[in-house]
Amino acid sequence: MWHILHIIDWVMWLVIFGSVAYVAFFAIISLFYDKEDQIATQAAALKDEQTNFLILYPAYNEDRVIINAVEQFLLQEYPKSHYTVVVISDHMQPGTNDYLRSLPITLLTPTFEKSSKAKAMQYAMTEVKGHFDNVVIMDADNVVRPEFLSQLNILCSVYDAIQCHRCAKNANNDVAVLDGTSEEINNTIFRKAHNRLGLSSALIGSGMCFDYELFKKNVFQLSTAGEDREMEALLLNQEVFIKYAPDIHVFDEKVSNQDNFQRQRMRWMTAQIQSLLSNLPKIPQAIIHGKINFIDKTIQQALIPRSILIVLLTGIATIITLTIPDWCEKWWTLLGVLAISLYIAIPRELRLRSFSKVLAIPGLVLRMLKNILHIDHKNTDFIHTQHG
Repeated sequence: MWHILHIIDWVMWLVIFGSVAYVAFFAIISLFYDKEDQIATQAAALKDEQTNFLILYPAYNEDRVIINAVEQFLLQEYPKSHYTVVVISDHMQPGTNDYLRSLPITLLTPTFEKSSKAKAMQYAMTEVKGHFDNVVIMDADNVVRPEFLSQLNILCSVYDAIQCHRCAKNANNDVAVLDGTSEEINNTIFRKAHNRLGLSSALIGSGMCFDYELFKKNVFQLSTAGEDREMEALLLNQEVFIKYAPDIHVFDEKVSNQDNFQRQRMRWMTAQIQSLLSNLPKIPQAIIHGKINFIDKTIQQALIPRSILIVLLTGIATIITLTIPDWCEKWWTLLGVLAISLYIAIPRELRLRSFSKVLAIPGLVLRMLKNILHIDHKNTDFIHTQHG
């Protein structure tokens, strides 16, 4: 009996070790010296023309935030003749649409039987005519600085796919702080560290910029609520490199109550499982053709979410210590490695505030665990996260 329990103990440890090791490895890589992007700088010096941008704002029931986001975007220093802002208004109030029509933008008002961000983007690409070089995808709550497009214009001369630095624009309570911290950890591990190792950055879902023809070719293949993961898998399978731009900021509203947090994580967890199941059959061909980025993306989809890892490791280590103390050392070591890795991955200015909110994590993890019981990997319904 003890022999069987010992085997189970080691199997559990090895499964969890895989997720912790991945986080730890890229947290360490993020500490490496980041030399200036000489290629982009040189290309910018040689490039005289300015890119024509198509800016897409898919907006489902986003009356509270869309007007401010669009008005802020229209303050760009970039020539107005070189960018077109398009709002795809889905289930928004007539008053909101009337105000948007008064702005120098293009307003689309489709009627979808089943709404999704993918459908909104596909609709815009069908309806909006004109010559564009790049497409920028924004969320309805995203706010950018006036130099946003000027900065993107430099990188667009070198890269076909760019993920900007999405960061929190609010920190009004424990949930918002932890949500913002989680995104910065993702920025460190899945974006900055990956680029430093020569691997593609992960996409987030907004603050993304693509070559127009590349985006048009791929957007019509999106079919789930996890459109960013789908797009990323498509690009990586085509061996398109995704550049992370840490100095081009997109300010994003973080969820500030537990119900919205649960809905958001339900969408993310469903998308993660769908992405994993979709990618796995393609792995043999990816190995044969050496598509390292695609293989790495598939591994990412198999990782245990970090917040669940923290609570799971703490719980198991405590229980093992109280029941079979001889087996507990490896569990506490693994928890320590995870804690140090997350500490490294959190930007210095956020560390104190983030660790002061650690007591809120168990409640949020409980909601994530409840989500697991309701995940349907075949479900493609759009789960809307309400903004304040």
